[in-house]
Amino acid sequence: MDYQLNSENIGKLKAAALDAPCEPGVYIMKDAAGEIIYVGKAKSLKNRIKSYFTGEKDAKTATLMRRIASLETIIVQSEYDALLLENTLIKQHSPKYNISLKDGKTYPVIRITHEDFPRIFRTRRVVQDKSLYFGPFPDGQAVTAMIDLIDKLFPLRKCKKIKKNGPCMYYHIGRCMAPCSGKIGKEDYALHVQKVVKLLAGETDSLIIDLTVKMHEAARALKFEDAAQIRNAIRAIENLAGEETSVEDLNPEDRDYIAWAAEGVLATFTVFSMRGGKMTGRDLFRTKSAADEQDSLELFITTYYDQSRPPPAKIFFQDLSPRRQDAKDAKEDEEENSNNNFAPLRLCERNFEEKFNRMPELITPTEKHHGAILAMARQNAAEDLRKRLKERGAGPALDELMHALNLDARPELIEGFDIAQLDGKHPVASLITFKNGIPDRKNYRHFKLRTVIGIVDDYAAMREVVSRRYSRQIREEKELPDLILVDGGLGQVNAAKGVLDELGAEISIVGLAKREEELWLPEAKEPVVLSRQSEALKILQHVRDECHRFATGFNQKLRSKDLLFSALESVEGIGPKRAAVIMKTYESLSNIAAADVSEMAERCGIGEDAARAVRAVAKLTVQERERR
Repeated sequence: MDYQLNSENIGKLKAAALDAPCEPGVYIMKDAAGEIIYVGKAKSLKNRIKSYFTGEKDAKTATLMRRIASLETIIVQSEYDALLLENTLIKQHSPKYNISLKDGKTYPVIRITHEDFPRIFRTRRVVQDKSLYFGPFPDGQAVTAMIDLIDKLFPLRKCKKIKKNGPCMYYHIGRCMAPCSGKIGKEDYALHVQKVVKLLAGETDSLIIDLTVKMHEAARALKFEDAAQIRNAIRAIENLAGEETSVEDLNPEDRDYIAWAAEGVLATFTVFSMRGGKMTGRDLFRTKSAADEQDSLELFITTYYDQSRPPPAKIFFQDLSPRRQDAKDAKEDEEENSNNNFAPLRLCERNFEEKFNRMPELITPTEKHHGAILAMARQNAAEDLRKRLKERGAGPALDELMHALNLDARPELIEGFDIAQLDGKHPVASLITFKNGIPDRKNYRHFKLRTVIGIVDDYAAMREVVSRRYSRQIREEKELPDLILVDGGLGQVNAAKGVLDELGAEISIVGLAKREEELWLPEAKEPVVLSRQSEALKILQHVRDECHRFATGFNQKLRSKDLLFSALESVEGIGPKRAAVIMKTYESLSNIAAADVSEMAERCGIGEDAARAVRAVAKLTVQERERR
């Protein structure tokens, strides 16, 4: 039956399009019966979905639009991930209005065989024989170019079987190391294979540095043709660096990834399922409960899996431990986790044994790849939770906060402060604003503190920033907040309150002490303690966390400039002046590490070789920081 959209449903779909996320991803359109009728990909989901409701439509799109009853989105990390996931979902569901990718098309991968002297080649067939696979690669020409480059740099054997009757033609033209004739041993050959693996895995920094050294050596020896070939190889490596993907990994082991986002009594759970090395879908579940995080996860796991949906061998889930702010607390968290071993989740064992006679492995991942998939799952959960909170509004939480703090009115305008400094160096303060429980980022402010340079005095820092903020607001007759939140306990609250009294500003103020999450009012003898599931507390925690993120980010940006100089000046030919120019142009090591070599050379007035070395040093420095 031809499903006709009524005006009410059109309005709902347009509203959903306007509220869609701006990230890359896949959108799924369903008919009135809940059947998937179209799957599409987008660099920006919001822009793509909005386009369906504007302008003229061709016959196929107009017919599709008459049948859409609902639409869903799945956020992924990149447009590349969106392309791969779209491919998988189309082949899995065969939507009526998808006319492409129904031919069983698969993208090519690069295979390194599991042999004493491995071979490397392009294939579309994955064989589970301990071979290594890289990809998939939607761009077939890029795969061919990559194979050709590897063949020039690391000429591995071509023959399917090693023959003992002497080197073949490939050896004589420099395209094979001739292991068949004993020209190279197994260990030396393996070293070349390891370099190929690193190249395909994107670990190209050390290889580029080695090739750059060889290029300079060839140039000094007046072997300009060799130097040019090496230069071309470097550029090819930079251009052919493969994109990482979280939706396909060629690992045949069945896995689920469970992540969630919660605010007050509302929580959304997301499950990404990996089957046969591909993401086969996403489940989204909305819950409402006053239980804590661990109990909620346990309840979800035990109810999600049943006889119609048995658990896979492994279930990954995001870290249950609270996110604390400093190294000391992080160490305490680690010790707690090692002692606790996620005891509440052990209660799931009985449920799995009774239902399925087996126990899947429950894992909080440490590997980057699994962590990336979980991060993507959590992003989807957070996006759904955002929509739920928007639909409901912050009224109930603000009413609870008003009663908990005995305020005269609902605190619809909240301003929060936090101080960030390291041994008195680069002391900064952040001011963030929440309106009706939602961050108002256009009114965020940074303050470079003037009175506490070289010393550590949180009370003095708080007095300075509160004085600077509200003396100006009062002088310019601007709106004052209903509530001020400071990150800290009674001392910080009293320091801020003293300044407000001097200014004659009657503004309610509260402090949130991070260790016990206690609320402190001015001159109080005891803190106000709210349930960890209190929506009022969740709002204050959100304000506090935004303050900390905003202040710490600014402080780190200032400190990174100090570190940046020393890293850049370690490059031959880069002195203080050149380092200053590069720093002013790119602002951070991460930006330098991602910069285009030719562009850097032009913008900073340095040679391409120096720019390439600067970028390599920046990449290595960033990687070293991430390992710490």
